[in-house]
Amino acid sequence: QVQPVESGGGFVQAGGSLRLSCVASGRTLGSYAMGWFRQAPGKEREFVAHISRGGSTTYNADSVKGRFTISRDNAKNTVYLQMKSLTPEDTDVYYCAIDPRGSSVSRSSGYDHWGQGTQGTVSS
Repeated sequence: QVQPVESGGGFVQAGGSLRLSCVASGRTLGSYAMGWFRQAPGKEREFVAHISRGGSTTYNADSVKGRFTISRDNAKNTVYLQMKSLTPEDTDVYYCAIDPRGSSVSRSSGYDHWGQGTQGTVSS
């Protein structure tokens, strides 16, 4: 049973940065495209970024373009989300998930094996 595990969340001031990591046991992440989503209490899960299996193609939500960067190191079985110029509106629980078909991108219903999430909090 594969289980992605996110880490790297924390508390930062506006304008600061966080780097999230997603690792998984039981499956080689390099075999799959991956995505990052975020969700605040009472709100729908929101797409953040997607990366292809080899890492050559990425997609970002408009709300994070120019500030967030998704990347991966398949040798380390890890996917990253570098977040810069954070604002309080970026305060959310961040989740990574496997995109088994490689084409789900922003459609959360196409993903499986979600992690438990990591909280990122940005103060004003």
